[in-house]
Amino acid sequence: MAIPRKTKTVRRKKQRIGGRKPASRTKPPGSVRFPNETPVYRKARNELLAAEITLRRAVEKVAALRRKLPRGGRITEDYLFEAAGQDDSTRGVRLSELFTTGRDSLLIYSFMYGPQMERACPSCTSILDGLDGMAPHIGQRTNLVVVAKSPLPRILAFARERGWRNLRMLSSQGNTYNRDYHGEHAQWGQMPMLNVFTRKDGIVRHFWGSELLYTPPDPAQDPRHVDLLWPLWNALDLTPEGRGTDWRPSLDYAPNARACCD
Repeated sequence: MAIPRKTKTVRRKKQRIGGRKPASRTKPPGSVRFPNETPVYRKARNELLAAEITLRRAVEKVAALRRKLPRGGRITEDYLFEAAGQDDSTRGVRLSELFTTGRDSLLIYSFMYGPQMERACPSCTSILDGLDGMAPHIGQRTNLVVVAKSPLPRILAFARERGWRNLRMLSSQGNTYNRDYHGEHAQWGQMPMLNVFTRKDGIVRHFWGSELLYTPPDPAQDPRHVDLLWPLWNALDLTPEGRGTDWRPSLDYAPNARACCD
């Protein structure tokens, strides 16, 4: 049966309204204003805004270059790590087993907590404090684990002390992963290296490592090799005081607490 013309028009109108895109939230650069700001402030802020836009584009350009890297070297050993099992037991897990179904990338952070270290590295701990909260979100797209050279019970005890609930902690005490993938140095000991691995057709390859760690930093700077995933410094960079030059994270902030790193 034919639908009356008026009804068709009403339906089309409803479809147009329902399918309308929301208004854009963007504004022309430099058009935002805050209460009582001065022309001097606005001029400087607009210059900064232009630099922030350039930085945003540069960050994406670097990320695109990273994504386009040719395939890296195939792992020469399917490293056996020690992982937590059921009922406080431990079990071995291979690197290839750290990939979950449907997620073919793997991030491995080398946590500076070697068997000879009295306490874990405060800077690494600061990074992992943040990553523990983000781990469930990261896990929707990729795999993330943390490895340290100490015995597993010692690693897990420290994780409990920090209240970490979401990070998968592994011990590399029984293998050469840290040394092979630059999470350990003959002269400097444990190093805070981040590595990414990929799996394709059952073959695991190295994809990317935070080699910036080993490059000479600019004056008055640290290597900043994992700053993009370290909330601490990104937050401080937004303040007038900035990062400062004489402060580092500590495991606690009681008087005389020791900062990084042994």
